[in-house]
Amino acid sequence: MFPRTIYTEEHELFRDNVRKFLEREIAPHHAKWEEDGIVSREAWRAAGAQGLLCSSMPEEYGGQGVDRKYSAIVMEEQMYMGLTGLGWGLHSEIVAPYILNYGSDAQKREWLPKMATGELIGAIAMTEPGAGSDLQGVRTTAVRDGDDYIINGQKTFITNGQNADLVVLVTKTDPKAGAKGTTLFVVEATRKGFTKGRNLHKVGMKAQDTSELFFADVRVPAANRLGAEGQGFVMLMQELPWERLQIAINAVAACEAALQQTVAYTKDRKAFGKSIADFQNTRFTLAEVKTEVQIARVFVDKCLELLVQGKLDATDAAMAKWWTTDLQGKVLDRCVQMHGGYGFMWEYPVARAWADARVQRIYGGTNEIMKELIGRSL
Repeated sequence: MFPRTIYTEEHELFRDNVRKFLEREIAPHHAKWEEDGIVSREAWRAAGAQGLLCSSMPEEYGGQGVDRKYSAIVMEEQMYMGLTGLGWGLHSEIVAPYILNYGSDAQKREWLPKMATGELIGAIAMTEPGAGSDLQGVRTTAVRDGDDYIINGQKTFITNGQNADLVVLVTKTDPKAGAKGTTLFVVEATRKGFTKGRNLHKVGMKAQDTSELFFADVRVPAANRLGAEGQGFVMLMQELPWERLQIAINAVAACEAALQQTVAYTKDRKAFGKSIADFQNTRFTLAEVKTEVQIARVFVDKCLELLVQGKLDATDAAMAKWWTTDLQGKVLDRCVQMHGGYGFMWEYPVARAWADARVQRIYGGTNEIMKELIGRSL
């Protein structure tokens, strides 16, 4: 593999601390969380105490004030260890930035420090039963009533939905205005009329709580609105490139982990009197995987470098999300095949990674939408 040049010695020291923390505090409990369908709040607080939540936020709001490469390291290490249910990335690098970038000073001081410690867990509610990648099709409404808004609607497939203490909610304040009628609110889970539905049973990422959310005449003060009315769609478009790059970061790390596991397995597993790794078909397949994963790694590292410099555009992020998650599906399928029947057994990491990989092509905007966005840029 090419040497990675985007990380400094300080980054790698941080990586070592992250890995040790995950091995000590998280990995021993992940199988139980997969059975439960939810990660314990104690794990969230432990991550906060370790400085792994909201690390890229300014120190004045409880973060570490470091660049987003540190956040990428936390994501990579989770994928290397198959810890796909934690939900920390969405909380720290999707939800918190909406409040940081568009919230008032009062909003930031009220919520962000508690998000950094893990005391408050955040979610973002975009998807609805009838509106997935098409955010202009959102039907959840927010109607002004004096100093408040009355919110009605429902959301689904919401990561951290069961654990969430506050939700960045996508609404329509003017349903007739299309994208220009979209407004974001922060809604606390304690609000009357806000209820959490069932914890959804997924094919993969089983430790990750994923929920339906319902809003029935939920009264929210105007002080909970993020920015001005009608600015929500612009905010979403500005934040989505980083969200999509995070998906790509996870995809490449998952591929690297699967490749390493499969190389080790094929060297150890015997068939017809010799190691599976000694068969030409195995060598050729793994050679293809290694080459494709290396190409993905170089591209995603370059995207991360551009992101930190403030130069990553929406098209590059869409390309990264589409290509790496498609590759992830192909790589994991080939790695499962190399494991034979054991690749279909849940106790093998490659089986869980294979199941976890499928949703990567769906959330954050489907890969079909990514191609549409790339096509529009030509």
